[in-house]
Amino acid sequence: AGEIADQTLASLLDLEGLSQRVLAEIHEIQSADSWGSFWSGWKLKTESVWRKELFVIDDRAFRVGGLLRSGILFAFVLGIASFLQRILRRTVFRHLCDNAASTETSIDDILLAVVRQTHRTIVVVLALYAALRSLPLSESMAGWLDSIAIIAIVFQVATWGSVAFQDFIERTKRRRVQEDPSSVSAFGLMGFFGRVAIWTVALLITLDNLGFEITALVAGLGVGGIAIAFALQSILGDIFCSIAILLDKPFVVGDFIIVQDMLGSVENIGIKTTRLRSLSGEQIVFSNADLLSSRIRNFKRMYERRVLFSFGVVYETDLDNVEAIPGIVREIIESIDKTRFDRAHFKEYGDFALNYEVVYYVLDADYNVYMDIQQEINIRLFREFKERDIHFAYPTRELIVRSSSLTTSMPSEPGEGDWGNAEG
Repeated sequence: AGEIADQTLASLLDLEGLSQRVLAEIHEIQSADSWGSFWSGWKLKTESVWRKELFVIDDRAFRVGGLLRSGILFAFVLGIASFLQRILRRTVFRHLCDNAASTETSIDDILLAVVRQTHRTIVVVLALYAALRSLPLSESMAGWLDSIAIIAIVFQVATWGSVAFQDFIERTKRRRVQEDPSSVSAFGLMGFFGRVAIWTVALLITLDNLGFEITALVAGLGVGGIAIAFALQSILGDIFCSIAILLDKPFVVGDFIIVQDMLGSVENIGIKTTRLRSLSGEQIVFSNADLLSSRIRNFKRMYERRVLFSFGVVYETDLDNVEAIPGIVREIIESIDKTRFDRAHFKEYGDFALNYEVVYYVLDADYNVYMDIQQEINIRLFREFKERDIHFAYPTRELIVRSSSLTTSMPSEPGEGDWGNAEG
C-alpha cells in the first residue's frame, strides 16, 4: 500500500510539472514572435507531410496532398451528382410521371423511359474520372482514363438511344395496329435492326477509343463476312425471307393460311421463323425460307367463297317436281343474306338418284359464316322437299327376279332330222 501511494504521488508531481510546462508554452505562444515561430514550424511540418511521396508510376510521383485533393474532388462531384439526381427524381421525374398519363404526346413518355435508364454506375465513373484527372498522370495513363470515360459516356448514350427508339417503335406500333395489323411484324423487325445499328455504332466508337484501326477492321470484316455468310447461309436466308414477307405481305398476323397439309392462323412473323396456331390448338413453326418455297393458300384474302354442293332425289319423283327443284333452290339461296346465287341444274341420272348440282357464293371470308349459311340452306331445302313430298335419294339397289317356264319336248323315236346319230 505504501508503494502504491508513493507511485501515485510521483505521478501527480509529474502531471503538475507537465501542466506548468504547457502553461509556459502557451504563454510563449501568446507573444507575437513566439506565435510566428509556432505557425512557421507547423506550416513546415504540414508541407512536408503534404509533399510526401507515397508511390511512383511512370516517373510520376503521387503525393499525399494530391491524393487528398483528388479524394475531396471525387466526393464533391459524387455528392453534387447524387444531389442533382435526387432533385431531378423528386421534381422532373415526378412531373413526367404525372404528365405522361394525361398527355397525348409521346415525347414525355420517351423522356420518362430515358430517365429511368440512367445508370448510377456511370455517374460514379465520371466522378472518379474528374478526381483522377487532377493527379499528375502520364500521357498513357491519362489517355486510358479518357478512353474509359468516353466508353462510359458512349454506353450511357447508347442505352438512352436504344430505350428511346424502342419506346417510340412500341408506341407507334400500338397506334398503327388498329389501322393495319400487318404492321406489327414490320415494326418488330424495325425495332430489332434499329437497336442493332445503335449498338454497332457504339461498339465502333468504343473500339476507336481503345486504339483499334476502324478502317482496317471494317475491311477485315468484309473478307471475314463472306466466310460468315457461308457458315450462316440458312440463318441469313431466313432473315432475308422475313424481310421479303414483311415487304411483299403474302400473309400478315391474323391471316388463316394453309401450307401443304398444315393450316392455322398466323401468330408471329419473326426474324427466322413464322409461328401458326392450328385449329386443334398446337403451335406450328415454319422457317421463313421453307414457308416462302411452299404453296400458301391465304383464306383471309378471300373476298367471297364459291360453294358447290350436290344432292339427289329418288327416281319416283314426278316430272313437275323434277322441273321445279332448281327454282326452289334458287329462291332459298336468294332469301339468305350474304349470298349470291349462281346456278342450279339437274345434272345427271345417277345409279340410284336424279342428281342436282348447285353453285352459289358466300359474300364473306369467315368460315363460320359460310357454315351457318350452308346449314340454313340445308334446313330450308329439307323443309321444302317435305312439304312437296320430294324424297332425297340414298344408296339403294333394286333386285328384280323374273320366273320363266322352260318346256322341252323329247321325240319318242329317233328319225331323220334328229340331232346326232342313233347308231352306236
